[in-house]
Amino acid sequence: MTTRSEPGHCRPDPGLSAIMNERRQLINLAYRLLGSLADAEDAVQETYARWYAMPRQQQEAIQSPGAWLTKAASRICLNVLSSARSRRERYVGEWIPDPLPDRAEWIDGRSGNIPVDPADRVTLDESVNMAFLVVLESMTPAERVAFILHDVFRYSFAEVGDIVGRTPAACRQLASSARRRVCAAQPPATSTARRADIVRNFKQAWEAKDIEALIGLLDPDASAIADGGGVVGAVLRPIEGAEQIVRSLAHLEGRLRNLTILERTVNGQPGLIAQQDGVTVSVYAFEVAGDRITRIWAVRHPDKLRPWTVRTR
Repeated sequence: MTTRSEPGHCRPDPGLSAIMNERRQLINLAYRLLGSLADAEDAVQETYARWYAMPRQQQEAIQSPGAWLTKAASRICLNVLSSARSRRERYVGEWIPDPLPDRAEWIDGRSGNIPVDPADRVTLDESVNMAFLVVLESMTPAERVAFILHDVFRYSFAEVGDIVGRTPAACRQLASSARRRVCAAQPPATSTARRADIVRNFKQAWEAKDIEALIGLLDPDASAIADGGGVVGAVLRPIEGAEQIVRSLAHLEGRLRNLTILERTVNGQPGLIAQQDGVTVSVYAFEVAGDRITRIWAVRHPDKLRPWTVRTR
């Protein structure tokens, strides 16, 4: 293929396909760093904007465009994380990372029931389950970036140091500190099948309004956190204790008529969604330890429900 350089002609970019193929990797990285799909999409868009703002000659001089894009995206995310604390301090109520559906359930809420580009989907694994993301929120920006880049995406500490502007030894310490936080917060291992059974039993007890069964499925010290962002009515502080959580569920059932509860995969784990008149109004993620539910995260902010399928059945 020849390259046109005369005035009035656009030069084809032979590296365009390779550059755009990095998009999914960048979305996966940015979501884990930021916990927000919208912020991740913005960070990736800014990354590509910076790439295409460079002269062609400068682009061609970069030996590994993928490495350049990853470094740029990570630095953008680091800047976002540094400002996110103050933004979330002003957030109305509790802030919960964006819940993600299984890929078969993912739609683009901006364009109806049309599947999004696969490059915009986040790969679901243990590094995106809700409990893991919540622990990440407790870390400093540098800890989070160092940990995700090294432990999840397997970048060397030398590469991480180049991104965050610290020595490899300092990055090793940051990742180690983050790793301790993650390990300390991990509940006893429970198989996916067992978690699914417990969540299913919770759904059935909720639908049957079986108060005793609901309380029995919850750890006595369980907590529930709701995120409506002030856009919709939501509990502004965590609910502590099994009985208080069940009372809150009963209140929600009474306030929202014709509520349909469906089993769904939420951030790679068994979860539930609530629909009203076919529209998803809440997404529930669960932490299970042994045979009891220890934490529930309920997301009701409409912007965070954008990727969820709207069904009428």
